[in-house]
Amino acid sequence: MLKESKFELGALLITPGARKAISYHEIFQAISRHAAGDWGDVSEEGAKLNDQALKESGRLFSVYESSNGIRFYIITEANRNTTTVLLPDEY
Repeated sequence: MLKESKFELGALLITPGARKAISYHEIFQAISRHAAGDWGDVSEEGAKLNDQALKESGRLFSVYESSNGIRFYIITEANRNTTTVLLPDEY
């Protein structure tokens, strides 16, 4: 279930590594959290930067961990045209 979105996600992209390593269910749960402004495991400073980026149309960056311990990122570009799910080594 998607939470209320605070911004447009644009086109959703999932890299091959993320698609292989993380279940779609967990990916879409994380996308829902990201869209609602829950930035996951970013630092306190990173969360503040994201909150500022919401107001100023900047790039949004979240970090999550799957149930099998794989960390992954979700990035929404400043223009809100795309949101990408990727592994750290695909960054």
